[in-house]
Amino acid sequence: MKQENNAIEPTRSELEILQVLWEYGPSTVRFVNDRLNEEKRAVQYTSTLKLMQIMVDKALLTRDESQMKHIYRPAAEEQQTKGFLLERFVETMYKGSASSLMMQLLGNKKTSKKELEAIRELVKKLDKK
Repeated sequence: MKQENNAIEPTRSELEILQVLWEYGPSTVRFVNDRLNEEKRAVQYTSTLKLMQIMVDKALLTRDESQMKHIYRPAAEEQQTKGFLLERFVETMYKGSASSLMMQLLGNKKTSKKELEAIRELVKKLDKK
């Protein structure tokens, strides 16, 4: 998924499929469907197949047809896709203000001492740049 040229934003169901592929690597439709049924919700094999075919058409997935069972893989790396979605979210919901997002996150959720320390370390690293 290229960020320039009006990148396609995956739907919730497409993100669930991408999460399986990012976690387990290139996989068959059957494998993805089985993981979705175990981890998310009941979904029919034919629905997963159709959605993954659509995702190939949308350039969210690539398909290796060299074997009898087709193998699917994400077209973009996990961090690239998540970065794109986060940028869109911050632009849409927080008018581009990352600090507003952080204030909301830290204000709405009980953040552990370990998480706060990791945030402090990240801020220190960013200050040094």
